[in-house]
Amino acid sequence: MNFSLTGKNILIVEDNPVFRKAMRDMLYNLRADTVVEADNGIAAINAMSKSTFDIVLCDYNLGMGKNGQQVLEEARHRKLIDYRCVFILISAEQTTSAVLGVMDSKPDEYLTKPFNAQQLMSRLTRNFARKEFMAGIDKALAGGDLPKAIQLCDALLLSADKKMQLHLLKVRAELAISAGDFEKARQIYHEVLLHRELPWARLGLGVIDFQNNNIEQAIAGFQSLVADNPMLMESYDWLGKAYEALDQYNDVESVLQQALQLSPQSILRQKKLAETADKNGNLETAEKAYKSVVKLGKHSVHRSCSDFSGLAKLYAKTNAADEALKTLEEMRKEYANHPEAELRASTVEAEVYKTLGNEELSQKALQNALEISGRLGNKVPRDLQLEVVKNCFLSDQHGKAEEILYDLIHAHIDDEQFLNDLRRMQSGIGMDNHSEILIQKTKQSLIATNNKGVALYKQGKFQEALDLFERAILTMPDNKTIIVNMLKIMIHDLKVNESCEEKNHRIKALFRKAKQIGVDQHKLGILQVEYAKLRQSQAVKS
Repeated sequence: MNFSLTGKNILIVEDNPVFRKAMRDMLYNLRADTVVEADNGIAAINAMSKSTFDIVLCDYNLGMGKNGQQVLEEARHRKLIDYRCVFILISAEQTTSAVLGVMDSKPDEYLTKPFNAQQLMSRLTRNFARKEFMAGIDKALAGGDLPKAIQLCDALLLSADKKMQLHLLKVRAELAISAGDFEKARQIYHEVLLHRELPWARLGLGVIDFQNNNIEQAIAGFQSLVADNPMLMESYDWLGKAYEALDQYNDVESVLQQALQLSPQSILRQKKLAETADKNGNLETAEKAYKSVVKLGKHSVHRSCSDFSGLAKLYAKTNAADEALKTLEEMRKEYANHPEAELRASTVEAEVYKTLGNEELSQKALQNALEISGRLGNKVPRDLQLEVVKNCFLSDQHGKAEEILYDLIHAHIDDEQFLNDLRRMQSGIGMDNHSEILIQKTKQSLIATNNKGVALYKQGKFQEALDLFERAILTMPDNKTIIVNMLKIMIHDLKVNESCEEKNHRIKALFRKAKQIGVDQHKLGILQVEYAKLRQSQAVKS
């Protein structure tokens, strides 16, 4: 590949004017003709909002404001860069925590200062060659077309040169997991490990065990991986997920602390540690983590008003009412005219004022919370709805609490983690097993609906089965089981009955809904591949 910077749109993000000029001169000497400069993170985000860049060279330390990792996270989150862009993070720091912090965000490359033109050109050449080679697959994935990505990857594996073989095998195994084809993925990982001991292949086997619900086996694999490859941050995340699946929250907390000792700038891990330590009753650890989250969130796309309310609730638990109210005041300044922030503030205030014995202010805060909650409807995050329910119970507004709970349980009856959070909330206020009858009754209702729908489906009564699930979805709009079953029935209906645009439109809408409510990708992937094959077959016939 004859690589040239001519015609490439390049962004330099560097707060030091001397080094910024040196980079610009270096690029012009390498025949670049379009170079844009930004001296801080906000300017970089603004530049990427206005123009499409082929290359971003971003320093990690950018002085006040966003750092380079936060610039990359926001650019990806807001889709300001796409699969064609080469994003290189640059840093003078070489400490373990700094390097892992940079690598944690997965830039295309990491360069340490100082570097020369030859080093830069070598990295760019390599990355553009890889991106050009993988362009079809990456484009298909960016468009949500998993079946096409698999098809293209298989074609490249048949024709690829040896240099790209390992990378392609890694991608193909990950695509197989996304498609729910665990046997194919396992076969690839075992084949790779026969020839080379590669951590990503071992990680993949652990992920397969986890997805197959072989949790103990997954834990053993992830533990071994952490011991042998302590710098592989993904292994900590998966080990934490596996412990969480078994409700072993002390182990989750321990794993998160290990990971954060290595890479302390990860806001998402700090959030998880804060929530987990809080759940475990380790309030000192939780407070420290919440404070880190608030600090890191100041310039992060992952910042949330829940970071402040989490810290305020923690202060309330430790009887530090003044600190709790002060934190809520700070949140209101940071999130002015933000309904969710005001709702979170009001729910915490209701609890704090009740603890202080000020019933009047507590009731006023609760009424404000209920008014905002009613206005926002199903846009209120479920953790926040649980907080509203808790305050209603504490204020003897049981009718309102039960009303909200009824909708929550029906919407999330197939989410065991949420149900456990609900149980913990009620135990915390002395109402153990309060909702268990409703939970079990709702589960039985879902099972009965499911069984009846499946029976109708097996009898070939597709429309009756669909009608049954359509009625069920009115009372359980975010129920994953119902939506997956509807997709299965509609796809099978296309196999045996005539296709039409209305059916295809409904199937696509259900796929979008399934992604939106968090149906596991591997469960969706199986159906996506099946649907794509069906569409191809129909296209050939017509």
